[in-house]
Amino acid sequence: MPLTADHQQVRQVDPPVPEPSALAAEILAGFNRHYSLFRFVAQRAKALFESHDWHGMQRVNRERIDYYDTRVRECTRQITQLLDRTRMAMQDPRLGNAAFTEEQSQYWQDIKQAFTQLLLEHSQPECAETFFNSVCSRIMHRDYFHNDYLFVRPAVATDYIDAQGSSYRVYYPHTHGIVATVIDMVADFGLALPYHDLPADARLVARRAVGVLRREIIKTGGSRIAPDCQIHVLRSLFFRNKGAYIIGRFINNGQLYPFSIPLLHTPAHEVRLHALLHTRADISTLFSFTRAYFLVDMETPSSYVSFLQTLMPAKPKAELYTAIGLQKQGKTLFYRDFLHHLTHSTDTFDIAPGIEGMVMTVFTLGSYPYVFKLIRDKIRKDGMEHKTVRQKYQMVKLHDRVGRMADTWEYSLVALPRHRFSEALLKELRTEVPSLIEETETAIVFRHVYIERRMTPLNLYLNRASDAALEDAVRGYGDAIAELAAANIFAGDMLYKNFGVTRLGRVVFYDYDEIQPVTEMVFRRIPPAPNEEAEMSDEPWYAVHPNDVFPEEFERFLLGDPRVRRAFLKYHAPLLDYQWWQNRQSRVASGKIEDIFPYPAERCLHIADVPRQPNSLKEST
Repeated sequence: MPLTADHQQVRQVDPPVPEPSALAAEILAGFNRHYSLFRFVAQRAKALFESHDWHGMQRVNRERIDYYDTRVRECTRQITQLLDRTRMAMQDPRLGNAAFTEEQSQYWQDIKQAFTQLLLEHSQPECAETFFNSVCSRIMHRDYFHNDYLFVRPAVATDYIDAQGSSYRVYYPHTHGIVATVIDMVADFGLALPYHDLPADARLVARRAVGVLRREIIKTGGSRIAPDCQIHVLRSLFFRNKGAYIIGRFINNGQLYPFSIPLLHTPAHEVRLHALLHTRADISTLFSFTRAYFLVDMETPSSYVSFLQTLMPAKPKAELYTAIGLQKQGKTLFYRDFLHHLTHSTDTFDIAPGIEGMVMTVFTLGSYPYVFKLIRDKIRKDGMEHKTVRQKYQMVKLHDRVGRMADTWEYSLVALPRHRFSEALLKELRTEVPSLIEETETAIVFRHVYIERRMTPLNLYLNRASDAALEDAVRGYGDAIAELAAANIFAGDMLYKNFGVTRLGRVVFYDYDEIQPVTEMVFRRIPPAPNEEAEMSDEPWYAVHPNDVFPEEFERFLLGDPRVRRAFLKYHAPLLDYQWWQNRQSRVASGKIEDIFPYPAERCLHIADVPRQPNSLKEST
């Protein structure tokens, strides 16, 4: 006898599983949305430059930094919803199921394979692979962060990808002459602005370039103008702050000479060619990890990076991608380079040299030029919390670093081989950052870590510097403080141990836990003591409130060394005057953006444009 409806068993039916190709297409669509917005902001930069909207330029540069994570969150949510309640979803490992079934494993490998097929004709495949990793690593357990499921190694080669046409224009100065070529080169960017005197500026560039070329020809013994003489210029301008930069290379006798021409506004908002940068050091400084990211419109970023690496062969691609605003791709390449280095090295991770910090535990690998920084579980500064430190680092990421603050790469769930750690470092990690590490038999896993370019701590540098090198370093130290103040950054703890010296000799600030906007500080003069007893007392005879700063005190704790004192007072005595700081504060508060050029004064084409000392930075609106 058949069962009635009340007695019929209802079979649970699993919801349909999305096709791997459908999920792959959804992830790629998420990346395409991101890159379209990335290019839109870069295209806006041209209009902002033309309308001399410098605050707008800085604003869109800050906002763009968050675009990537926003698109990743959106795409992760969409993929998770598509997989919700299906047998292919990866459960949260905290629920006890961190292992793929055989069916799940094959499914996720099929998604990766389908995604790879979609990239064969794509113009940004390397960036799309990184986006895929970002989405899938939010869904998978870290045990699956390997090449079966993610793009630990790239799947699509980018060596010969280029935009329709070419990523750079070619000019032949031996046909039209150098002056006419420079005029054509500048005009081809199509800025909707008048030039102050383009022919005159072009002649200055040509004269400077010929002088440089003549010196190089004497060194190499080549001919003045060879048959292969040509100029290559990237098709997009590189925008940052108040400048637009032409980036190119001059080729003659098989030799490559890098160059950049900064374009700036005159007070009448006409464009002037401001300088000629013509050495690898010039270009490397322009693309330094201590500066804000460029806004540049690129259809095929890999072709731009390949071009840039011909100008700066010593600079890794990871730093170049970061410099042009693709910092997530920079992180991916950095990590690949790092894994490769670990495979081909045997030295040990150890505690970084220098004075121990109160906020960070810092370790390094001697054979690799970076340091690894972790926030201590128990910070040794009163009132300082983990959240505050992370906010300070994010503040630096979003701020104009004016060549004086080091950029950092921030990582989560980084696994490093346990056998490469010294016993002293393991003891330090277990004592100071137990909440940030997980130990397995083969690895130390860091839940959160900052990675930063290694520099020589300024205190160590000064201890062994010659008189001339010390004077240069102290001058650079004061310049760093003044330029940061002009960018609305008060360094807070200005001890020499918190500054470093780069390989090019530039002094850079890298300890961010006490930085604050200059506009939030109160710069005061120490009032006269009411009597001799008060003056001799260890305690101040005047009230001190939060954010009070007394610049007179800098002399007492910074200038104890006579050599340092002489150099500092020679170049930076105004930094000990509260009125200098109040003046700087009022200029920042009024919205003025100072001219702080990323190149030396001798590169300027016009004597009137040579920047003055940072303590009297040129005022501009």
